[in-house]
Amino acid sequence: MRENPLVLHVLGARPNFVKAAPVVRALGELGVRQGIIHTGQHYDTLMSDVFFADLGLPDPVANLGVGSGSHAKQTATLLVGLEETFQEHHPDLVVVYGDVNSTLAAILVCAKLGIRTAHVEAGLRSFDRSMPEEVNRIVTDALSDLLFATSPDALSHLAAEGVPASKVHLVGNPMIDSLFSALPSLDPAPVVARLGLPERYAVATLHRPANVDTPEAARELVSAVLGVAAHLPVVVPVHPRGRTRLAEAGLVDGPSVRVVDPLGYVDFLSLVRGAALVVTDSGGVQEETTMLGVPCLTVRPNTERPITITHGTNRLVTPALLPAAAEKALADGAVTPSGELPPLWDGAAGPRIARVISAWLKGDNLSPAAQGTRSE
Repeated sequence: MRENPLVLHVLGARPNFVKAAPVVRALGELGVRQGIIHTGQHYDTLMSDVFFADLGLPDPVANLGVGSGSHAKQTATLLVGLEETFQEHHPDLVVVYGDVNSTLAAILVCAKLGIRTAHVEAGLRSFDRSMPEEVNRIVTDALSDLLFATSPDALSHLAAEGVPASKVHLVGNPMIDSLFSALPSLDPAPVVARLGLPERYAVATLHRPANVDTPEAARELVSAVLGVAAHLPVVVPVHPRGRTRLAEAGLVDGPSVRVVDPLGYVDFLSLVRGAALVVTDSGGVQEETTMLGVPCLTVRPNTERPITITHGTNRLVTPALLPAAAEKALADGAVTPSGELPPLWDGAAGPRIARVISAWLKGDNLSPAAQGTRSE
């Protein structure tokens, strides 16, 4: 290892920025030399640039500008761009986050170049390989040198896949660190006023391929959202992915459904904090609503985050059952997470991850007793 080793963080989509910010900040406080590679997988200003500002992330040392495209085209472009970038900067460790194509591409390039890697949010599994993200998770965890798990169930999944326990560290959820940091700034009133919403409203975020990539699925989903809108207004920040398909299926701006552009991190969480109900197919939103105590209906047959159901406010629903589930959730009113919150979701995951990385860079012993982060 070099005397002054370099850590590079590969970030591609808005959830990556939220997870990375506490890690980058904590590593900086430990004096670790680091930089951010922005792949440009999310390239819209409202999907990336505003997140750098909201989260206090430093400017990237490289922006690959990969843009959108099929999984094959996007991943291929990422492989070429990341290989050139790593060969230019010679990182000692590359940190990847979540399950997007940028994460997969970075892990593959590092495996070929012999660069060590760390995966933040390791071990999550939906056990549904029809989801591209599930394939990305499995491959990323198989090739990573350090694996940072956000929940205890992830430890069992990694063990079942033969990942050595010595590589795995239960650290909590850095996305929750960002939420805790933002909490004093989360005021729904200005966002609600700007969007012209009433006091009681729902928020919907929907972009998964299974929900929006075919006309039939999109029509079913839009019909379900309109069913929810029969009970209260629904504001839908529309992800660029699926925007056209959802519009063709009838998701248009109107009195009961407000279709808006993507929101920045603070504005979106402020809107969620004030919502009576959230409808989503996003993984991160399941976690954020768990911490904010907002009822969440996830329009998917499964989730890689079951802890948001056992310890949180999340429920899985089909599009057909969504209106009835929404009616019940609204009748039940405000909720609190059942029992204790997920372990180590305490706002200190970033420092835990940073301590492990710093010790690893120095070649220190990473035993459970020394680090206090491993869990068998």
